[in-house]
Parts: sequence; structure tokens; C-alpha cells
Amino acid sequence: MLTEERQQKILELVEKYKSVSTQNLMDELHISESTARRDLNMLDEQGRLSKVRGGAMIKDRLYRTKDDDVHLRKSMNQEEKRAIARYAASLIEAEDFVYLDAGTTTELMIEYLSEQRVVFVTNAVGHAKKLSEAGYTTYLLGGEFKATTEAVVGDEAVESLKKYNFTKGFFGANGVSPEYGLSTPDVKEAMVKRTAMASSAKRFVLCDASKFSQISCVKFADFTNAVIITTEVDGKEYARFKHIMEVNRS
Repeated sequence: MLTEERQQKILELVEKYKSVSTQNLMDELHISESTARRDLNMLDEQGRLSKVRGGAMIKDRLYRTKDDDVHLRKSMNQEEKRAIARYAASLIEAEDFVYLDAGTTTELMIEYLSEQRVVFVTNAVGHAKKLSEAGYTTYLLGGEFKATTEAVVGDEAVESLKKYNFTKGFFGANGVSPEYGLSTPDVKEAMVKRTAMASSAKRFVLCDASKFSQISCVKFADFTNAVIITTEVDGKEYARFKHIMEVNRS
């Protein structure tokens, strides 16, 4: 495949999915990691996309002002998400009282749970159904239902959370940035995340490569307020942070 043809296909993938990881490009185009990185560098220099840690995103999408539909997000970065979810699920122990935030990676955790003596609270309708079907005692927050993320949000959900003290909380994020913190596009969803995180003794953010160096409208926590579980960290700016946990894909 000629360079120009390959780079055009990269642009088409970025346009379609809004963001792609280097691994996505390797899998889709059957190219090496060095080729993918070289193409991304060239396209970024030409101003045709924005190169971010671990991949690229559509130009001018650094600031994200709305959520992508949950069904679209479920199809993206599957290999990374499964590796992250598998490791996160292994952190849950007997007698834990766990908050499981809405999100496609937190949802995948349910497939890898092995300890049955656990109680869950969640704001995700789909998560609650899967957990209950798997035999777990599960509490679903009440409040406003948000269709794009299939999450329960708003003041009522926040008030419900205030009565709980979780041993562990697992969270999703749309943006992860040392300067701008952990963020999400929706203020109501941010309120729920912030309250649940404050009520969790141990806090974990599940974050695939596409989320790094992105910024959403509403910050719900400082960058260092939770252990960040991911598969890889590119770039010197992240090397100094000890709270980033890298896990193997296999």
C-alpha cells in the first residue's frame, strides 16, 4: 500500500471513530507500530489530525463538549478495554463494597469478576442488570436517566450516594490530563462521579489510550486523585506519574 493511500485510510478511520489508537491502526491496516507512528507524526505535522498519547483524534477535538453514543464507544479499542477491565476486576476482593461507574470499560469488568462475596452500587442500568443476573447484590441509583451513556445522573443520584462508604470505586473518564484533571462533558454526570469518588476509600480510573491528553468540559477530580489503569503510556509527560498502572494486553 502506498504511503498516501495508507494515510488517507488513517484519516478515514479517524473521521469515522473520532479517535483511534495506534493499535487500532496496526490491526485495521496490517502495518507495523513504527509505520503507524510515522504516519501519525506526518499527518499531525500537516495539520490533518491531532496526534495524542497512544493514537490520534480528529482535528480540533481536544476539547470534547459532548458524549459519543455508548453503542459507538463499545466498538472502539476493544483489546485495550478488555485488558484494563480484566485487571481491574482482579482487584475486587471478598467483602468489598464497590461503586461501579457507568462506562464501556467498567461494564466489561463484570465478565471477569470471580469473587462472589461482593456488593455493588452503580449508576448504570445495564451494569445493574448484568450484575444482578450474575448473582451479585446490586443497588441502582435513582435519578435522571441519560440515554447516550445509559447512566443515572443528577441531584437525586448524588443524594443517594452520600449515604454510602465504598471500599473501592471504579470510574470512567472522557478526558485525562495532568493539567486539566479527570473530566467528562456533562455536569450532571460529573457531579455523580465526584460524589462517588469522594465516598471511595480506593479509587481507580479505567482509561484506554484514546482518553489521554483529552479535555472535557467538566472536571470531576484531580489527575492524581485515583490510580489510572491503562495499557500503555507514551510520552515523557506521563513517565513521572507513579499512580498510572500499565497492564499487559494479553
